[in-house]
Amino acid sequence: MIASPGDVADERAIIQNAIYQWNATHATDRKVVLLPVAWETHSSPQMGDRPQAIINKQILFDCDILVAAFWTRIGSRTGAAQSGTVEEIQEHLAAGKEALIYFSNAPVRLDSVDSAQYEALRAFKQTCRTDGLVADYETLSEFTEKVTRNLAQTVIRLTETGGIPPTKEPTLPARLSSEAETLLAAAVEGDGSIMCVGTLEGLLLQVADKNYTEGANPREEAPWRAAVASLQQNGYIEDRTGMGQVFFLTHDGYQLAEAIAKQ
Repeated sequence: MIASPGDVADERAIIQNAIYQWNATHATDRKVVLLPVAWETHSSPQMGDRPQAIINKQILFDCDILVAAFWTRIGSRTGAAQSGTVEEIQEHLAAGKEALIYFSNAPVRLDSVDSAQYEALRAFKQTCRTDGLVADYETLSEFTEKVTRNLAQTVIRLTETGGIPPTKEPTLPARLSSEAETLLAAAVEGDGSIMCVGTLEGLLLQVADKNYTEGANPREEAPWRAAVASLQQNGYIEDRTGMGQVFFLTHDGYQLAEAIAKQ
């Protein structure tokens, strides 16, 4: 889980790249594939609870490791904690899981900082130092070095102690259609979502910026409809909104797409 307020966009990208670096370097020999998870890419609209509580249920509770970065802001209150990032850290630690927390010491103009946010962050930082071990960094290059090294150390330790089980090689379905494979591959390259909406003009089946059924007649649409249904039935995509229109790759879906790509 990548967690942070909105003033550390560069750090969020660095954390994601560190995850990809782990996969490129260690996934084969360690049998562990890491997936970067963030609220903006993995959560979906849902009513009936606090926004942060919904994010916790949809994505946080399934994450093994949380990586958080702070600079000048702590974030907005959620109704249960000082901010969404703080609540994510608290919930993650309460579940007995690993959290890597970093604080930037990069210079900042005081007149550009929200003083209330900054003071709240300083108090939270002191609490974190009392409760555990956190890391500071001065530059983005230092942050890159630290988070890449620390993430590798943490994953290796957890795999050796059983905290993270090895990723099992998925068994390829005997009858996965070419259309289903195409949608999986496109979703992995995109944001992990598949839109499948019936309209008066026909089926809109879109992944990223491509419509796979544009200009198709009902007969040509049929195998694409079947592909979406097959992926859902086998647990490779899920309908998080309950509307039957937007589907998201599951962990098994990502694994399967990677296994197909290796063939």
